[in-house]
Amino acid sequence: MQNARFIQKKRILVTGGAGFIGSALCERLLGEGHYVICLDNFFTGTRENVEPFLDNIHFELIRHDITQPIFLEVDWVFNLACPASPVHYQYNPIKTLKTSILGTMHMLGLAKRVKARILHASTSEVYGDPVVHPQTEDYWGNVNPIGIRSCYDEGKRAAETLMMDYLREQNVDSKIVRIFNTYGPNMRADDGRVVSNFIVQALTGEDITIYGDGTQTRSFCYVDDLVDVLMLMMEKDGFTGPVNTGNPVEFTILELAEKVVTMTNSTSKLVFKPLPQDDPTQRKPDISLARTELGWDPKIKLDDGLKKTIPYFDNWLAQNYKNYKP
Repeated sequence: MQNARFIQKKRILVTGGAGFIGSALCERLLGEGHYVICLDNFFTGTRENVEPFLDNIHFELIRHDITQPIFLEVDWVFNLACPASPVHYQYNPIKTLKTSILGTMHMLGLAKRVKARILHASTSEVYGDPVVHPQTEDYWGNVNPIGIRSCYDEGKRAAETLMMDYLREQNVDSKIVRIFNTYGPNMRADDGRVVSNFIVQALTGEDITIYGDGTQTRSFCYVDDLVDVLMLMMEKDGFTGPVNTGNPVEFTILELAEKVVTMTNSTSKLVFKPLPQDDPTQRKPDISLARTELGWDPKIKLDDGLKKTIPYFDNWLAQNYKNYKP
């Protein structure tokens, strides 16, 4: 009789696997005994994020840009490849669009050819600056198609369209998750996201930059909770989504800044600058569908997640900044 655990092992492709979320997902998949192919062009992902896995015989790292086709034999595809912070996706907006549209098309073509299940990492940005609060999956969004953020927002919306059309027309086993603000270890210090910005500024004693008056809201999901729901979604038969994946507890940006200052014992001062164009004023997921279909609820509170994230940046700064004193 064959070993049941061996039968359950899958060959899994993770695009963007050297990124913040991708590397956490690779770690989880390897821990469960799967074979993992990590695909990354290292624009925002780093080799350091996956270095702990390089000696694992079940792990393969390929440097590749999904705007170009690739031919692999896999059972599952997690399509996470795309710069996700404004600093990076606005650096080359045309390339960002190509990653979302051409990249998703290439991954869907791969999944169609080998009959793989594919999960696409979409985003809360498909809702734009929402006029419905909290956001449910049946809300179509309020996105500026010609704004400076639209390369990301509209690219992800177009990718969702591709996922659904390949499902309807080609019977590709497709799944869509809409990821809300996520944080945790392996975030880049220079990615411009609010959690990493605030922690790095607080630890280095720089002014903490708040755009707008700080009353705009976000909901912050710790990366381990997100990986949990990605796994649940991929394992669920007969459920396509889209489904919101995020923590529904809402905080103002000012509240986040004050938490970080307190938890780092920082002397940093808060400074206020104009709000960037099309920056959403409210963002909170309705996760009723994830609760009903997947039995998922995020477990890690913001304070607990920050306690896990701050030491990561403390260590990173100690290794990368000569003048930094922990």
